Amino acid sequence: MSKNEEPLELIFNKKKKTDRHNSTTPSIEIRNFPNNMNDYKVAWRGSDEEIDKSQRVPLTETTAPLVALWIPPEFLEHSFPNSKTFIKSAMELKNEVVQATWIRNGPRVKDPTMYTGVLGTAFLCFKAYLATGSPQDLALFTEIVDSCCAAAPTHPDNVTFLRGQAGIYAMGAVAAKIGDDKTRRDFFLDHFKRIGGRRVLSMGPVDEGSSLPCELLNGRVGFLYAALFINKYISEEMVLWSMTGPVVDAVLASGRAHATPECPLMYPWKSRRYFGASHGLAGIIQILLHFPLTEQDNKDIKGTLHYIVKKRYSRGNYRVSVEDERGDRLVHWCQGAPGITMTLCKALEVFPVDNCLGEAAEAAADVVWERGLLRRLGICHGVSGNTYVFLAMYRSIGGKKHLFRARQFAGWLHKHAKRLLSTGEMHGGDHRHSLFEGLAGTACSWFDCANPAQSFFPGFEI
Repeated sequence: MSKNEEPLELIFNKKKKTDRHNSTTPSIEIRNFPNNMNDYKVAWRGSDEEIDKSQRVPLTETTAPLVALWIPPEFLEHSFPNSKTFIKSAMELKNEVVQATWIRNGPRVKDPTMYTGVLGTAFLCFKAYLATGSPQDLALFTEIVDSCCAAAPTHPDNVTFLRGQAGIYAMGAVAAKIGDDKTRRDFFLDHFKRIGGRRVLSMGPVDEGSSLPCELLNGRVGFLYAALFINKYISEEMVLWSMTGPVVDAVLASGRAHATPECPLMYPWKSRRYFGASHGLAGIIQILLHFPLTEQDNKDIKGTLHYIVKKRYSRGNYRVSVEDERGDRLVHWCQGAPGITMTLCKALEVFPVDNCLGEAAEAAADVVWERGLLRRLGICHGVSGNTYVFLAMYRSIGGKKHLFRARQFAGWLHKHAKRLLSTGEMHGGDHRHSLFEGLAGTACSWFDCANPAQSFFPGFEI
């Protein structure tokens, strides 16, 4: 705990008391803990791996000159664990999640999807396998996916990676590929391609019955992400452009059909035009940028990104939607600066000389650092998801500041999450062990902090 840092329970007790007894003002919902952690100020002189070494070197007259090569003395009090501890803790948390969501409930699957269902547990086992190569985790990954496949007919209408059958079959194909089971791999791929053949995916905005949205959680780009996932972990030629291209074209056509004079692409969802990652422009653009695009497509995407940046609040955070009048409230992956920052990072790979986008990404990351220690712990609207902002910045822009910040956020959760869960300060009505709302997402973020160069936000980054 730093010199100026109050105990977390005192911060919340004091703020809650003020809100409850101030009858002259409306009750304020407190969404984040104050961030009193040390920030990064001085450039590291060593490699990224030496960050870990510096944490365990006692500061003496003999070692001080050596420590200074790795980390400034004022940061020797930082709170994050080293990579080995992150992996060890992630494995322990993975075991807890498996026990709660899989072993305790038996093989009958009620929710076979990724977002809050048991497929999220399978994804965590997949991450554990990537981190450790454990055959037990590969076996668990395969076993859980097979049970999700059996329950897939209960979700016939959703075509996305996070909430639909596409995610189940994509995960199944990857598990079979790793397990060298070509028959099972082809089984899952055949089912996936049947989804890809549905006409509704490639319907244009004027086609009769074209009711499928374009957004990430429930729409077209959620299917496109599943195709990208298959091509990354199996083969780039596994899901061909002949299947994904018409869907990309439909997404672009829909965006142009709803465009405004200020914004070349716009997408309504449930009567609102969202900016964020889960339902809005950030999620759609993030996925489109992985596909071959024309010069006009890129021009429209860049113009849309500039529009998003133009519409941000004066404090640097981003609006929930064009129609939203509730003000600057949310600093979540799903809505607000975090998800938009990750999309700006991806955009910088495609438009590397656009200074506006680079400056916007840095400013948005600062917002997350200041306001991102949320009262929930998942990756959708919690601290774990905001950790991925700094990992994305580290991979895209570089600079050890962002890796330092990522590990500070992850270390904060490592220190406080269990106590905050037990006292009710975190979690609320979320699914406690799920990937997007609970501890499975926390474990994923710890795996990724241990290997930041290969990190990716589940279902959003590739």
